[in-house]
Amino acid sequence: MQTFSSIPVFVAVVECGGFSPAADKLKITKSAVSKRINQLEDELGIRLLHRTTRKLSLTEAGQRYYSYVSQSLSLAQQGVDAVTELQGQPRGKLKLTAPMSFGVQYVAPLVAEFLALYSDVEIDLQLEDQMVDLIESGFDIGIRIGHLPLSNLVAKRLTPCKSILCASEDYLNQFGQPTRPSDLTQHNCLQYAYFRGGNEWTFTSHGKEFKVMPRGRLVVNNSEAIRRALLEGLGIGQLPTFIVAKDIAAGKLMGVMQEYQLPEHAVYAVFPERKHMPLKVRAFLDFIASRLDAQNAEWDKVL
Repeated sequence: MQTFSSIPVFVAVVECGGFSPAADKLKITKSAVSKRINQLEDELGIRLLHRTTRKLSLTEAGQRYYSYVSQSLSLAQQGVDAVTELQGQPRGKLKLTAPMSFGVQYVAPLVAEFLALYSDVEIDLQLEDQMVDLIESGFDIGIRIGHLPLSNLVAKRLTPCKSILCASEDYLNQFGQPTRPSDLTQHNCLQYAYFRGGNEWTFTSHGKEFKVMPRGRLVVNNSEAIRRALLEGLGIGQLPTFIVAKDIAAGKLMGVMQEYQLPEHAVYAVFPERKHMPLKVRAFLDFIASRLDAQNAEWDKVL
């Protein structure tokens, strides 16, 4: 029985990446976490974790053990969800991940509103531009923008996501206004490092498609950083309207080559497929979809 009761502690250590964050998550002391892991290894008769002063990692046995016990915890949680669903009220911790810029501007304010509506729900929101593994990291929902790779996740389309090519007036006055895609080869094009549409920029006009390989002196893994660089007059960039709509409306940035259309993407919520979807997940999906659809109309006024 001691072995089974130690499973949630072991899984928390692996998913949190250490004893201290696992202790914080489980609301117990670090020494209690260490003791439970030592007891588990003693009972199994094998080392599960490599421990150094800087890093904690799984042994081969630990990896094999984790692959099984993490599934058992997931099934146990689904059992809780199935029972909770009968109670008719969202409750429990909801773990979310979202891209940094979109998360700060739109998800975080909606989280605050959602928590005010549902007093029995707690939310753990983590903002990260790089795509994370939802199942491995224990997330209930991930907010993703653009092309979705093939996976076992379920995707719910929340709202369209359109982009615009833009630059500051100072930059355009100094380096000229491009009028066709090929002109961009003579400009400093600021690029988003995690752009899932590929390295080329694609434009469409009158049914014809044009591709350009952008060249520039700045590649950044965060859209807000590109926005800041555009405002400083560093170059030309393509960004979603949800990031730059207010700047364009205020005249701080200008749309460029708007007779050419950029590919339209979408904002999605992705989540692991479950037989019984927790009420907290269903409630949040419905809530955020309705709110983002209303806001989307404001973003695209600049197009």
